[in-house]
Amino acid sequence: MKNFLIRVVINGIALWVAALVVSGINLAEGDATWSKKLLTIGLVALLFGLINAVIKPIVKLFSFPFIVLTLGLFTFIVNAFMLQITEWIGKPLGLSFSIDHFWWDAIFAAVVITLVSWVLNVVLPEDD
Repeated sequence: MKNFLIRVVINGIALWVAALVVSGINLAEGDATWSKKLLTIGLVALLFGLINAVIKPIVKLFSFPFIVLTLGLFTFIVNAFMLQITEWIGKPLGLSFSIDHFWWDAIFAAVVITLVSWVLNVVLPEDD
């Protein structure tokens, strides 16, 4: 349970940084108070983590030939698709998370999220 909460916090920080760096990613912009913004970021990070845990392995299995063919670069497309699914599911739930354009905004955000998550995982190693 502790590792799952650490993963949600890492996802939240990565999503927040991606929203700051990529202009087409909007995360908790309409919320007025910091507590509402933190709650929105936490809920989006939880949803993103659940989607990555459930849907991403299936998508990676079917896209494995493309991942091998592009020497792993297609993984960024898969990660961008996970962000898009998070937006699609989060919108009916009332979460303030949107992506303006899939192609550049979501892909750049996927790169930023991957880099931030990687750095945070190096700094905060998992306890097995």
